[in-house]
Amino acid sequence: MRRWLMRGGIGLALVLLVAAIGLGTWEPLFAARAAPPPAHIYDATITRDKFGVPHIFGKTDADVSYGIAYAHAEDDFSTLQEVIAMTRGRLGAINGQDGAKTDFVVHLLGARATVDRDYMKQPADVRALLDAYATGLNRYAERHPEEVKLSKLFPVNGQDVAVGFVVRSPFFFGLEGVLGALSGDKPLPIEKGFDKPDAPDAPNVTPLGPNAEANGSNAFAVAPKRSADGFTRLISNSHQGWRGAAAWYELVVHSQQGWNFAGATFPGAPYPLLGHNEHLGWTNTVNRPDMVDIYKLVRNPAGDQYRYDGQWRKLEAKRVWLPVKLWGPFVLPVPRTVYRAVQGPVLINKEGAFAINYGGKDQLGMVEEYYRLNRAQNFEQWQRALAQHAIPGTNFIYGDAAGNIAYFYNASFPNRKPGFDYRQVLAGDTSANYQPGTVPWEMVPRNINPASGFLINANNSPFQAAGAGSEMKPEDWSPLLGIETDTTNRGTRSLELLGADGSLSAEDMYRIKFDSGVSQYSFLYAWFKELAAVDPKGDKLLAEARELLSHWDYNWDGKGPADSLAFSIMRVPNRWHYERKPKPDPRAVLAEAAGYLQKHFGRLDVPLGDFIRLKQGKVDLPLDGGPDALRASTSYDELPDGRLAIKHGDSFVMFITWDKAGKVRSESIQPFGSASTRPDSPHYTDQAQLFVQHKLKPVWFDPKELKANAGRSYRP
Repeated sequence: MRRWLMRGGIGLALVLLVAAIGLGTWEPLFAARAAPPPAHIYDATITRDKFGVPHIFGKTDADVSYGIAYAHAEDDFSTLQEVIAMTRGRLGAINGQDGAKTDFVVHLLGARATVDRDYMKQPADVRALLDAYATGLNRYAERHPEEVKLSKLFPVNGQDVAVGFVVRSPFFFGLEGVLGALSGDKPLPIEKGFDKPDAPDAPNVTPLGPNAEANGSNAFAVAPKRSADGFTRLISNSHQGWRGAAAWYELVVHSQQGWNFAGATFPGAPYPLLGHNEHLGWTNTVNRPDMVDIYKLVRNPAGDQYRYDGQWRKLEAKRVWLPVKLWGPFVLPVPRTVYRAVQGPVLINKEGAFAINYGGKDQLGMVEEYYRLNRAQNFEQWQRALAQHAIPGTNFIYGDAAGNIAYFYNASFPNRKPGFDYRQVLAGDTSANYQPGTVPWEMVPRNINPASGFLINANNSPFQAAGAGSEMKPEDWSPLLGIETDTTNRGTRSLELLGADGSLSAEDMYRIKFDSGVSQYSFLYAWFKELAAVDPKGDKLLAEARELLSHWDYNWDGKGPADSLAFSIMRVPNRWHYERKPKPDPRAVLAEAAGYLQKHFGRLDVPLGDFIRLKQGKVDLPLDGGPDALRASTSYDELPDGRLAIKHGDSFVMFITWDKAGKVRSESIQPFGSASTRPDSPHYTDQAQLFVQHKLKPVWFDPKELKANAGRSYRP
């Protein structure tokens, strides 16, 4: 990474750094204050419930958006500043080289140019929402200047908020793998659509989007005809990092304009991104269709032109400066050049110049679409909002008070032409294999109200979602969409458990969501069978590990002596299947897993709760679950004593129910607390004990119920 940043222009950068030191600040080099949003007085009230979750009330939707920003800043202003710095191309001034890498991507994708071009074209109510959110951040910064990390970062405006959506959306379907490979001269990751083989991985290029190693989520929808009590049930079980810019923030909003919603959002978003209102709800899981096409350009000897349809075109080039924090107040401005061709952004490496076309490129319609989804009052309105087709990726799993359930394999599939293999690098000198835009909404796969009465997704193929007799057929959808055929243990296990019960009760759904087992029909079961059959060849530790694993009950419930060994086997980088890597040698994997436990614990039969932990501040609790279990415990930090502090897995969990009369109720849980990053907050870890016990807390969606369970109420 250091070589990538310093390559080219280092001498000039050092000269500028010296100049900056002489001036006493680096800011004059490339930082300028932005114009604030239009002046407006907002009328919002924040009421914290017993768990610190903010319930934001406002006369208008914009008032509510203002309150969302202020409440979130109270809990995690540090992360919000990083998100805003990213949108300005200044994250490197806070986080050093890793931040500068993200800044480069912001410039490469032309996110700011997209917003500058289209911001004023957005509907007035959408711009009002963005401006209000920015004003809420500005107000908090004005009142707490000691917390501001970067001079001239504030004021922010609605355009800054919009840029965040444009930058982060493509990273939910894997663009980071392609960018990382091309910028690092490494093999390209394969997009696993129809009949695509595994291929080497590529490095992640941004810390502010979901991590390709740890992507996940489970979702369940059960229709009244499959429920024991005739209720509609929707379970949101997202797997995100427990800290940082992709950590969920729970909230409830109420506007006198009719916007009522309970759910969760990411730092930088002016509304919930999933959850429910009175009538309907949805959740999301990451999907991974082939959404990125790569074109190799033919350039002239000078490298400043490329050939296209028999003519030479100028390769667009723009000089940008990446601020890289060194130490203390010193920041090194590193010059880089971003390029663009007709197909999209261009990266140049030792193999040549490559243009990238990807789903949802150069548009910010997702900002309006999420808002319209929030405001929808029935299935027809909700589908109309989703049909804007501007959210580039992620599955949508839906349920409502009328008993409808649905699964949309939502993606802005590139508008491809027949006759070309878009899985491979394409010739970039012809328009024959390229056309802009995305496919029509009607071509997007969906499964609505299946006969089975249930739908699931756990980052598996959309053709594995509703059980036998109710599945979509692959042949009904164009192979040019590049629909994934991946399976996961979580997906297979979900179908196994839901399909076995013709009458699913609330208790059944709790049991299924917190299940930690391995399905005997899954790839994971077969993989562990291979490991248990390894020939130790006289290796005493390997023989002991094989013997212990051969008695494993295929369940990370923390009750068996082999659970920690089975978890250690799935430690990075051995989650090869979901990450689309070549299958590793089972003997080497088993030896590494056993060696880790023996080194740190002196034994292999370590209780799982002693091995994996929920750790935050002074709280240190035992966990259960596994990397591809429905009770998900995935990525972790290694502690000095060898224990693993989980930092990714089950994150925001929400159970939503509509009874026969159509009344909605919900419960939720977070691993630590109400997303507060402040150790002195009473809500820093107040949900941790419930989380490890598989318990949920109430969501007081009805303001009347909130009155009896409210804490502090104030006007921001």
